[in-house]
Amino acid sequence: MAEGRPVPGPAAVAEPGIFSRPYTTATTTFAVVMFLTGFAALAVVPTLPTAARDLDGVSLFPLVAGCFVAASLLGGVLGGHWADRSGARRPLALGMALSVLTLLVSASSGSIWQLAAGRFVDGLAAGMVAVSVTTAIGQSYPERLRPRMLALMSASWVIPSLVGPPLAGVVAEWWSWRAVFYGLAVLTVLPAIALVIVLRRPAADDGAGPADLPPAEERAARPPLFVATMLSLGAALGQYGVSEWDVNHLAFVAVGVVLLVVFAPRLLPAGTWRSARGLPTTVLLRGLTSGTYFTVEALVPLMLITEREVAAVTVGVAFTASAVLWAGASWVQGKALQHVARHRLVTVGALVMAASVALAVVGSLHGVHPLVAAASMPLAAVGMGLLDPCVTVLSLKHSAPHRQGHTTSALQTNMNLGQVVVLALASAVLNACLAAGAGPLGGYAAAFTLLLAPPLLVAALAVRARAV
Repeated sequence: MAEGRPVPGPAAVAEPGIFSRPYTTATTTFAVVMFLTGFAALAVVPTLPTAARDLDGVSLFPLVAGCFVAASLLGGVLGGHWADRSGARRPLALGMALSVLTLLVSASSGSIWQLAAGRFVDGLAAGMVAVSVTTAIGQSYPERLRPRMLALMSASWVIPSLVGPPLAGVVAEWWSWRAVFYGLAVLTVLPAIALVIVLRRPAADDGAGPADLPPAEERAARPPLFVATMLSLGAALGQYGVSEWDVNHLAFVAVGVVLLVVFAPRLLPAGTWRSARGLPTTVLLRGLTSGTYFTVEALVPLMLITEREVAAVTVGVAFTASAVLWAGASWVQGKALQHVARHRLVTVGALVMAASVALAVVGSLHGVHPLVAAASMPLAAVGMGLLDPCVTVLSLKHSAPHRQGHTTSALQTNMNLGQVVVLALASAVLNACLAAGAGPLGGYAAAFTLLLAPPLLVAALAVRARAV
């Protein structure tokens, strides 16, 4: 060997990546599962208004949409506690199995109540999967590969966001909405089984301790299952109560409100509902903006399909445009507008959302083309893309490093609560107008007018979230 020539050694050997032989099966399985999870999530939502119409359950559509969110809150807490105790394999496996089951339950629905039950179970499954998947990656990969896997998981939603909603619309329009659910169930079975097999392998051992329990103080800060159960129950009772206007339904609303008022503060920073400066305000803003956007995504497609007779494929295209524009606006705020104060971008995004709601109001008027209302969905996504990352950044800015996990949990919780509460309020206005004899389009116009309040309130309160 010539003097001075470097001797090949272990450092010269390329380190295995996520698609190298030891990880090929796991990486492929995770990617396929996440792809189908995204496809199912994005394909099912635009199909629900058609299903509700065919099952003569349009008045209960808010319950169908809202019970998914209520159940996901409980599923997330349940999955998190279970994963802390025994690792992610069991809650993730159960979540995937429930995903298949709920698709079959929803596909075979003979009534709106069966569809609501299917969506509730789906919410449980989605919550369990969401909090378990990161832990599962930690069990299967060494620390240096985990960021790459998390990036791959995010990328796996790109194609579903582009093709899922319009494809589901085509199937529902030309065949049946049931075929969407049955088809997704068939596609999900084999990846779910493969995921269980992959997760039976021993956890990756790189000294990082991925399967270790979190610190005792962090576990203590996590919400108890009882509180999450009461919140989910309160949210579900409230959604059912606003479907009709009589004494019995109002009693359900009253019980739901009491449960939310009593138990929600236990999961949120002190001062959230009075918009105390700093973290409480950012958590409040997440609930208001998410609630507005979720309600627009729920009620605009319902109006377009049931009252304006717009094709399901057109609604699916609106969902796809929303996903693309959300991602584009998020990129703009993170790159081109990175030097703008975050609270100012929250204000701009909220005003864009208010403009989108105004479009929905105009689009619900007689004589106005229904595509005006359809345009409110992608415009609302632009507003969310601008402000949502900024709310997260401001929240973490106001949090101590050892409390950032708790902060993220509070943001997620209030996002779910905001979606349930805002949808319930808008649905109450809609059904009250119908009970008073107003036409359906008049009811939708009143409900959308109510939705102007949350984004305008966000625009006014954003300065209280300013980073110092």
